[in-house]
Amino acid sequence: MKLLKEFKEFAVKGNMMDMAIGIIIGASFNKVIDVLAKQVILPPLSLLTDGVNFSDKKLVLRDAISDASGAITTSEVAIAYGKLSEVFLDFLIIGFSVFIIVKFMNRLRNRAQDTQDKTVVTPKDIQLLSDLKALMEEQNKMLQANSNR
Repeated sequence: MKLLKEFKEFAVKGNMMDMAIGIIIGASFNKVIDVLAKQVILPPLSLLTDGVNFSDKKLVLRDAISDASGAITTSEVAIAYGKLSEVFLDFLIIGFSVFIIVKFMNRLRNRAQDTQDKTVVTPKDIQLLSDLKALMEEQNKMLQANSNR
């Protein structure tokens, strides 16, 4: 029962919902990046390299051996470096995309936390902390003025 109670507290606090939302957005983001890499970036790159399909590139270590009837008796052994280059390009695109999104979100967060910027609504907790800081500075000035007398 204690485990069930701890799980309920975990789920109610929002951690589970935050994780679920992150996983769903991550899966959707993965699809967008997959299309961006395979349908937008790789075709022009393939055109520049004279129609080379990167995913088909491989280094054959041993050719496939087939018998007289054409059935393969020993399969081909190859290093598929083209697939690795395609996945690496996907990784670079994902990394750059995440960098741009995080940079944009940080800019929005910094604007929201700036209490002097009136174009963006400052969250209440940040505003309260800013007001508290201003009051403490005012009290410190008053105390210093009283102690100098």
